[in-house]
Amino acid sequence: MRTISKRTQYGLKAVLNLARRYGEGPVLIATISQEESIPVKFLELILLNLKSRGLLRSKTGKGGGYELTQEPSAITIGSLIRLMEGPLAPLPCASETAYRPCKECPDVERCGVRIIMRQVRDAMAEVLDRTTLADLLRRIEELSPQPPPPDSLMYYI
Repeated sequence: MRTISKRTQYGLKAVLNLARRYGEGPVLIATISQEESIPVKFLELILLNLKSRGLLRSKTGKGGGYELTQEPSAITIGSLIRLMEGPLAPLPCASETAYRPCKECPDVERCGVRIIMRQVRDAMAEVLDRTTLADLLRRIEELSPQPPPPDSLMYYI
């Protein structure tokens, strides 16, 4: 099965980092690199690409860095993956946006491989297109360890 590239994996981590800080101003590449364990040079290329595609904006100089152009609630994981990887479909004949028939397939409409791969594409798209950066940040927060309740003995000291 097709997997996302390291570039896309790093891009998602970087964008989530920026979403976590949305509204706080630009974030330095070095900060994202350190917090997400992404090589700086690789991250520079990824962020520059996302900027050229309109997802990010940058500011140079003091207080500079990158930030999202939209609220995290307006950006779906599906749109990010398509932006970085291209179509979600495992095969071109199963794609909604980049359909291309297979050369060896005599009957596209009755091809069992295409039928099942369209179901796979549809299931992935349904999850990824309904999940925003804000949704994912909420899920991450829910999984974070909660501080223990205050020790009742402390109140008597």
